[in-house]
Amino acid sequence: MVDKPWWENVYRQAWPEFGNMVAVREDGWAQRAGIDRIVTLTTGKVIKIDEKVRRKDYGDILLEHMSSKEHGAPGWVNKPLDADYIAYAIEPTEKCYLLPVHELQRAWRKYEDTWRWDYGDVEALNPGYTTVSTPVPSQVLQKALTYVMVFSWNTKPQTAQRPTSHNAVGLRS
Repeated sequence: MVDKPWWENVYRQAWPEFGNMVAVREDGWAQRAGIDRIVTLTTGKVIKIDEKVRRKDYGDILLEHMSSKEHGAPGWVNKPLDADYIAYAIEPTEKCYLLPVHELQRAWRKYEDTWRWDYGDVEALNPGYTTVSTPVPSQVLQKALTYVMVFSWNTKPQTAQRPTSHNAVGLRS
């Protein structure tokens, strides 16, 4: 999927200062840190991207929370990544969601229990391991990302609490 010609079009739309891009194909620290592509802007800024492609449109974004059920290995929504964005492309719709990694992971921590309850889990059998993901409707995820980017300086940080329902903030599909 790394060679799809539309990746450059997506990145040129996202960043008008697009300079060039390099695919990270070799196994190594960058691949293990969730980097599939490095985009360099003409300003010199470097953007690291983890690319995901869905071949069918289900109206959702699969959030992989376990990369190997058998080994208890965390998925990309749970583990530390060096990527700045998840580029989540859905081929039939010709759309790509650029999901900021830190905000996406913060939203997952906040809504994981509710989303897993509301939308269930999807298991994908691979040779020797099973990945587990939760299909979150794209509109619900977009609202959650917006919600987790707003802070109040009068609120104390909460580390372990999760809401019992996301309906209170209008995040139900």
